Amino acid sequence: MSPVVLVTEELAAAALDVLAEDFEVRRIDGTDRAALLGALPDAHAVIIRSATRVDAEALAHGTRLRVVARAGVGLDNVDIPAATARGVLVVNAPTSNIVSAAEQAVALLLAVARHTAAASAALKAGAWRRSAYTGVEVQGKTVGVVGLGRIGVLFAQRMAAFGVRLIAYDPYVQPARAAQLGVHLVELPELLRESDFVSVHLPRTPETLGLIGEKELALVKPGLRIVNAARGGLVDERALAEALIDGRVAGAGLDVFETEPLTESPLFGLDNVVVTPHLGASTVEAQDKAGLAVARSVRLALRGEFVPDAVNVRAGGAVDEDVRPLLPLAEKLGRILTAVAGGVADGVTVEVRGEIAGRDLSVLPLAAAKGLFAPIVDERVTYVNATQLAADRGVEVRLATAEDAGEHASLVVVHGALPDGRSVVVAGAVTVTGTRLTEVDGFDLDLPAEGVLVFLSYTDRPGVVGAIGTAFGTAGINIAAMRVARRAAGGEALMVLTVDSPVTPELLAGVGAVIGASRAAVADLRND
Repeated sequence: MSPVVLVTEELAAAALDVLAEDFEVRRIDGTDRAALLGALPDAHAVIIRSATRVDAEALAHGTRLRVVARAGVGLDNVDIPAATARGVLVVNAPTSNIVSAAEQAVALLLAVARHTAAASAALKAGAWRRSAYTGVEVQGKTVGVVGLGRIGVLFAQRMAAFGVRLIAYDPYVQPARAAQLGVHLVELPELLRESDFVSVHLPRTPETLGLIGEKELALVKPGLRIVNAARGGLVDERALAEALIDGRVAGAGLDVFETEPLTESPLFGLDNVVVTPHLGASTVEAQDKAGLAVARSVRLALRGEFVPDAVNVRAGGAVDEDVRPLLPLAEKLGRILTAVAGGVADGVTVEVRGEIAGRDLSVLPLAAAKGLFAPIVDERVTYVNATQLAADRGVEVRLATAEDAGEHASLVVVHGALPDGRSVVVAGAVTVTGTRLTEVDGFDLDLPAEGVLVFLSYTDRPGVVGAIGTAFGTAGINIAAMRVARRAAGGEALMVLTVDSPVTPELLAGVGAVIGASRAAVADLRND
């Protein structure tokens, strides 16, 4: 049966087509609470926009839920801590609307500079009043950008074409980076004193709420025009209305408000104010990008792969394409380590060797942790809760690198320090044939890291292979492949079997007893 993807609001047709290739897509009205709660128990993924509320109650109904995807940027309607506690990925489409939002800010700035909205309303009302709506040119003016994130940068790049002087306030951007963009960094008071136009491009946080208020607006030069197409509440609306009425601020363009939806405000009665109902992301292109982005994220999540746009994964962000194939390898090595160790290690080091060691590998310990805990906890282990599971058990998963990978282009070695002082080492590589297990505790191996693997340590002697084959044959389990490694004839040996079906603890114990195994373990590497 195909996984069920619940779509609760409008989604681009192209996104629905992508989802329909692999999943059963069900459509409901997410604002109908009873319908939502009734549909969630069957859903493996739910795709929402801004009207559907996915809170702790909804998440509790979604017993199969693996991912909540917001086809847009804001996540105010998703209980992220509750989702994280349940191991549910929360993803959005953080770059889907950045061009549209930047263009909206430019549109508001130009509309305020030229009194476009007031002149249009007057003419439609029958008044031809050219002299009443004399505006100002943008060229040669100073434009202050508050926030040089992705949208702020796009806005600055577009304004540069108007021949303006660009200054910016952003405490998290280095001056050298700003200089590359042709922007001079200043503190906020200086920006307000020098700017002819100010455009705000910050997220709404406790630190940014009310960032531009009465005190800040007292600093501005006469004739300032201010634009906010980012988040409501960053500019104090009451203080702004007073500054506009007093003439300290010449105009404002607002796409967002502290409380939304909003239909009444002192700002709405002012001719020098242009307002729009949060249209920053309301373009055909932005909606299509958002839908396609979350559709791709849902596909990755339901395959158990790393999702770069997951907001509740500590190692979120794009993964280098050369690093991505190492993610399933690290996870499998984590599973194998837990299996052959007979439990979770106190400390784990994920060592990456080869030329790839110079890349950003920060996600690999997370992938290994996902594998470490999957065999031993009742809950489903995901990229979301793996870090918390490790922290709860006091297990530190570290990253190390080395240049020498031997005969391999790159090698992942997972070291586990056990509570009794022993250590376990497993290693693997990615080759043209897939992920391969190359070492267990100093025994060199070469077999696919796939399926159900059985590990047996014993004293090398004649008859062991036959005894094991008989035991599994009697149990009706087919052996697909076998590798035997030993340090010396008659010494310690390690046998690794690939079998076609699960091995019960009773069978494993029986096989171990037959050959006098010092270690008997099973690692199930099949997809959940």
